[in-house]
Amino acid sequence: MFRTILTIWALLIGIVLIMLGNGMHFTLIGLRGGIEGFSSAELAVVTSGYFVGFLSGARFTPLLIRRVGHVRVFAALGSFMSAGLIAFTLLAEPWAWTILRILVGFCMSGIYVAAESWLNNASTNENRGKVLSAYMIAQTLGIIGAQGLLTLGDAATAGLFIGASILVSVSFAPILLSAAPAPAVDVARPMSLRSLFVSSPLGTVGIFLLGSVYATQSGMGAVFGTQIGMTANEIALFVATLFAGALLLQFPIGWLSDQMDRRKLIFGASVLGGVACAAGWVLGGGLWALLAAAFFAGGVTTPLYALFLAYTNDFLSAEEMPAASGGLVFTFGLGAIVGPLITGWAMQWVGPSGFWLVLGVTFAVLALYALYRMTQRAVVPVGETESYLNVVPTASTVAVEAAGTWAAENAETEDKAEAAA
Repeated sequence: MFRTILTIWALLIGIVLIMLGNGMHFTLIGLRGGIEGFSSAELAVVTSGYFVGFLSGARFTPLLIRRVGHVRVFAALGSFMSAGLIAFTLLAEPWAWTILRILVGFCMSGIYVAAESWLNNASTNENRGKVLSAYMIAQTLGIIGAQGLLTLGDAATAGLFIGASILVSVSFAPILLSAAPAPAVDVARPMSLRSLFVSSPLGTVGIFLLGSVYATQSGMGAVFGTQIGMTANEIALFVATLFAGALLLQFPIGWLSDQMDRRKLIFGASVLGGVACAAGWVLGGGLWALLAAAFFAGGVTTPLYALFLAYTNDFLSAEEMPAASGGLVFTFGLGAIVGPLITGWAMQWVGPSGFWLVLGVTFAVLALYALYRMTQRAVVPVGETESYLNVVPTASTVAVEAAGTWAAENAETEDKAEAAA
C-alpha cells in the first residue's frame, strides 16, 4: 500500500486540498445563509444548484478535454471555482448564490473527471483497488478536515470563503507540477434509465433515493444546525461526524457485502439509518445525541452507495458496466437535486425536525423496497457476485467505471484461482 501511495502522492495531496476547500464551502453556505436570513427553502434551492452543475460538468467536461486538452481544462475549472468561492461574499442573494453553486458544481465535477483520469492512468490492474481506496480515504479526510478549518474563522466575514478559495487554488500545484502524463479521457455513454431499471430495479431506485439522502446530509446539515441554535463549532463537528461515520463503517460493511445477500445488507443498513434519524428527531435536544445520530445516519450512506453499485454490477456483463456506471451516477445526481428541495420545504413546514423527517422516511422507503425486491428475484450466490466497490458518492463516472472494471477483473481472478484449486 505504501508503494502505491508513493506513485500517486501528488494526486492525493491535491485531492485533499481540493476537498478541504470544497468541504468548507458546503458548510459555509448553511452558516452564512443563516446569518443573511435565508429561509430553509431558499437554501435548499442553493444546495440543489450544486448538483445541477455537477451533472452538467460530468456530461460536458470530457468533451472540453478532447477539444483543448486535459491540463488546460483542469487549470481553467480550478480558476473558475476559486473565483466562484470568493464571489459568494460579494452578493448575498439566493438567486446569485444558486448561480454560483451551479458554477462551483460544474467545476468540481470536471475537476473530479480530470483528477480521476490521471489517477486511473497511474494505476495498474494489480494496484487499482488500493489506489481507489487511497483516493476515497483522501476525499473523506479532506471533507472532515474542512470542518475543523471552519472553527478558525467567522462565517460572517469573507475570511473563510477566501481561505477555501486559496486551498482550491493551491491544490492544483502538486498535480500540475507532477511528472504524470496527461491521460486520454474516454467516458462511456450512460445507459438509459429504462435499461438500467430493467437490469436492476433495486440498484436504480436505491441510488436515486440515496442521492437525496447524501445531498440532504451534506447540504442541509449546516442549515439544520443553524436553525436549532447550534454554534458554528458545533455545526462543524456535526457535519464532520456525518462523514466520520462513513469513513469508519465503510470497511466492515464492505466486508459483509462479499459474504451475504447484498439485499439483506442494504435492508439492514437502511434500517440503521432510519433508526438513527428517528433518534435524532426524538432525542436531538443535546449535542451528543445529535452526534450519535449523525454518526450512524451518515455512516451508512457512503457504504450504501458502494453497495448499490456492486449489487447492480452483479446483473451486468463486463461490457455493460461502463455505460451502467454513467447511468447510476446520473440517477444519483437526479436524486441529489430533488432531496434538498423536499427537505427545505419540509423544514419550512414543520421546522428544523423536517431534516430528520425526510432522511428517516427516505431510509424507510429504501428498506421497504429492498425487502420487496427480495420477493421478486432469486438471490445471487455469493461466489458469483462482483467485488465490493470502494467508491464514495462524490466520485465521477471515471472512478466508478474504473472501480467496476477492477471488481470484474478481481472476481474473474478469484474464480480462476478457485477453479485451479
